[in-house]
Amino acid sequence: MSGRELEQMTDEQLEERIESISVFARVTPKDKVRIVKAFQKKGHIVAMTGDGVNDAPALKAADIGCAMGIGGTAVARGAADMVLADDNFATIVTAVKEGRGIYDNIRKAVHFLLSSNIGEIVTIFAAILLGWNTPLLPVQLLWINLITDSFPAIALGVDPADKDIMKRSPVNREKSLFADGMTANIFIEGIMIGTLSLFAFAIGYNVYGSLDLGRTLSFTVLGMSQLVHAFNMRSEEKSVFKIGVFSNMYLTGAFFLCCALQAAVVSVPALASVFGVVPMNGVQWLTAGILSLFPMLFVEIEKLLTGKLTKSGQTRKFE
Repeated sequence: MSGRELEQMTDEQLEERIESISVFARVTPKDKVRIVKAFQKKGHIVAMTGDGVNDAPALKAADIGCAMGIGGTAVARGAADMVLADDNFATIVTAVKEGRGIYDNIRKAVHFLLSSNIGEIVTIFAAILLGWNTPLLPVQLLWINLITDSFPAIALGVDPADKDIMKRSPVNREKSLFADGMTANIFIEGIMIGTLSLFAFAIGYNVYGSLDLGRTLSFTVLGMSQLVHAFNMRSEEKSVFKIGVFSNMYLTGAFFLCCALQAAVVSVPALASVFGVVPMNGVQWLTAGILSLFPMLFVEIEKLLTGKLTKSGQTRKFE
């Protein structure tokens, strides 16, 4: 469509036809803005590239304005959201992929931290409601928040982007970070982690008749179950076994480091006295290990039941 034809159309007519037109030729700066807004009214996320003063209004109106860093004017660069330092359009694709990966990793880290912290809240709050002894001491909660939570969250922040990430539709800017059932998953998984910790406390206190052992088991299961749960965060849709359990070496390293630190706290007498825990025998360690693996089984079943587990390599479209 030529600029002359476009000038004769109303905004309503342009909006009706906008998706069927592939090329606009010889359009004015005003019409460029009309084109951008027509696409936006149809629900599209619009990117605009330009280098001249005449492109500035459309660069400003677009969701993402991309100006040329070498050949672009200062006005165009000032109106844009992103400046291409090399004036290479292929750089836009790389930037989009990087941005989508960062967005996904923010969701993963937030999901992990909130579900883990809700697990801690459930452990303490449920014990109070049940009239039990406190299953966790303040120093133990501090340890979990500073060590067990932090390293896996940092590792999730540098998780490699999904191979199918560029096949998705853009995320609507009005869409919440907690959309697509993430809020419900956070609470369900948090309750599950808290329940495991309480169950471990009950085993130590009721089966072995020791409050200190109950706290030790609860402390160990809470920390290690969160470490296992971090692997679930790598994809909301795909099985962790399809992605590769050890394909993020930072997360793998954080897992083994935190497991070693957790074992040291329980096993080294000097540290055990500080944290109010007692040594555990082989059967008790095995019990803690089995309970700690449950989050992975739980989330794998959750993905299957909610239809998030992909079987043909296709990905869910983000609206």
